Amino acid sequence: MHGLRSLILFCGLSLCAITGTAGRSSQCRCLFGDSCWPSSSELDRLAGQVSRPLLRPLPPASPCYPASDPSGNCDEVRQSWSNASWRANQPGAMQGANFETFVFQNDTTSACFLNTGLGIPCTQGSVPVTGVDARNDADVQAAVKFAASDNLRLVVKSTGHDLSGRSTARGSFVIWTHNMKNITFHDKFSPEGAPPSATHDHAITLGAGVQWEEAYEAVNAKGRVLVGGLSAGGTVGAASGWVLGGGHSILSPSFGLGVDNVLQFTMISSNGTRYAANAHQHADLFFALRGGGGGTYGVVTSVTYQTHPSFPIIAAVLSTSTDSLTPNPPLQTLFTELVRITPNLSDAGWAGFVAVAPDANTGALGMSAFYILPNGTTGRANETIGQLFDTAQTLSAAGNDSLTVQTALITPVDSFFTWYTTFFPKTSTAGANGALGSWLLPRDVVEQDPDRVAQTLIPLSGLTALMVGGGAVSRVNPHAMGVNPAWRTALLHTIFATGWAEGTPVSDMNQLLDQVKQNMTTLRALAPDSGAYFNEASLFEPDPQRAFFGDNRDTLKAIKHLYDPIDLFVVKEGIGSDDWDAELVCRL
Repeated sequence: MHGLRSLILFCGLSLCAITGTAGRSSQCRCLFGDSCWPSSSELDRLAGQVSRPLLRPLPPASPCYPASDPSGNCDEVRQSWSNASWRANQPGAMQGANFETFVFQNDTTSACFLNTGLGIPCTQGSVPVTGVDARNDADVQAAVKFAASDNLRLVVKSTGHDLSGRSTARGSFVIWTHNMKNITFHDKFSPEGAPPSATHDHAITLGAGVQWEEAYEAVNAKGRVLVGGLSAGGTVGAASGWVLGGGHSILSPSFGLGVDNVLQFTMISSNGTRYAANAHQHADLFFALRGGGGGTYGVVTSVTYQTHPSFPIIAAVLSTSTDSLTPNPPLQTLFTELVRITPNLSDAGWAGFVAVAPDANTGALGMSAFYILPNGTTGRANETIGQLFDTAQTLSAAGNDSLTVQTALITPVDSFFTWYTTFFPKTSTAGANGALGSWLLPRDVVEQDPDRVAQTLIPLSGLTALMVGGGAVSRVNPHAMGVNPAWRTALLHTIFATGWAEGTPVSDMNQLLDQVKQNMTTLRALAPDSGAYFNEASLFEPDPQRAFFGDNRDTLKAIKHLYDPIDLFVVKEGIGSDDWDAELVCRL
């Protein structure tokens, strides 16, 4: 009975959320509800070409509706709402719940909120209405050809760890790559089209649905490490949007960005052609996929990475709290000291991040720093980062409880994998509503005026400053690949965030977003010639193409036209998006 009711609910959600038009011009994509949308018989034919039944994604809160008689297990939904793995396993869920909502131009919304007490009907929002659960290249080829032939609004989604909502869209058709989980370790890897002498030892090929926890376990079993993302639970995709945007890592100062470690991509283009792009064939596409943005050139189905020998590290953890809701003088002093010594820490081989955030219970601000020193010694650690710990203890000893050191730890760890599994929780939280801003700060800016940098950063809400630049990242030619050239001079990737409760009026959300815009103006002024990381950035950049891709943008657009001449793959503020309207439905 629940299955039938879910189907009825799906139809009701879709029709309620999307008002169809009589048709679309050739300059516009076809959306669900338009007369051009594929018929049931056409969808049935597609279903016969792929290995799994077609998807009918629903908003994750839909089992809780109607509120008077829920169509599914609402208790499970409530218990799992903030679980990142639960969300990653659903084609209709995003890690950021606000991206499941659609806001119309008149500030009304289509959404499906967990809080049924708001009295707002559950509608489809920005959740795709149908699509393909891809398990192999053939599935992706069939899905791409279908979307292209019917001129559908297409999105590509893996885990939904998408801080800009680029992998979902109202009325769209989705290619879900989350279940492409193949992992192959190569003692010797020869890229397609390469001469026999061009081999790489100890490489690993990951399917587009592999997540970092799975990838780390696979390489650790071989005594190797892999440059990858860090998140509690390891649910971020290891061969999808993370690497296609560049892919920063706490190991980047040692081995480069994720894109610096890629040996080959396989990709399905908008006409269904499979490409193996590497340094020896389709080098232009290889250039674009190494940081030119996800969801832009085609559907990447696998990535082959170079791995590295495992090594011991020194871990440093410093956690402090204050008695103030705003940055008090001791916290400002401590944070400024960290900014001041950051170039020296980078030269010594450290990498890591610092967060300034309020306590969840009291709202009082605190600072937490997590750093690693690969192949380091305790003595070397004390000589370098030890001075930050000394400053914290001195400020704490001054009394008045205005700053308290909660944790001060410098300890050896036998491997990166041990560090990761020890210090990162097995599960992560998701499902919140919010927006962020970010900017890459070059080393010379940090070095020349650390006081100004610290004073600009510390008032920003939800601040995280990641020291993931410098070192090996800075030793790569800025125009060797499509990733933002600003990465090659950056020392810090700085992020701030804001958030709101579901059901917040659009007018109130807009006020918060206006503050993001104002903060971005201040942050951008520190280094106006720098740029931002495509995967973790504001959606309000005045010149997004320059901010995200720098001098590579024209080259990237030319490559996109070669491999996607019909612009089937377009994402918010990505290459080619400037030729489309705000919803990426109609050409300008």
